[in-house]
Amino acid sequence: MKAIITVVGSDRVGIIGSVCTYLAKENINILDISQTIQSEFFNMLMVVDITAVIDRFDTVQKALTAHGQEIGVEISMQREEIFSSMHRL
Repeated sequence: MKAIITVVGSDRVGIIGSVCTYLAKENINILDISQTIQSEFFNMLMVVDITAVIDRFDTVQKALTAHGQEIGVEISMQREEIFSSMHRL
């Protein structure tokens, strides 16, 4: 089972490290990661394997959002099938 995680906010040192550390603690494996900085804005998109957390997806999703607030960025996580259906042409 896969999910899409997006991270958006003002650029600063430690965003990637903080998010990746959190994911490792939750046993979420990063399959693909892309990040860019435009002007002073940080944008990151991750494809992750959530097989180990499937029974508590909502709990992890809320905790990840809260972690984003703690570090000053917006973090969202969606199941891959929902993300894909929302972005179909």
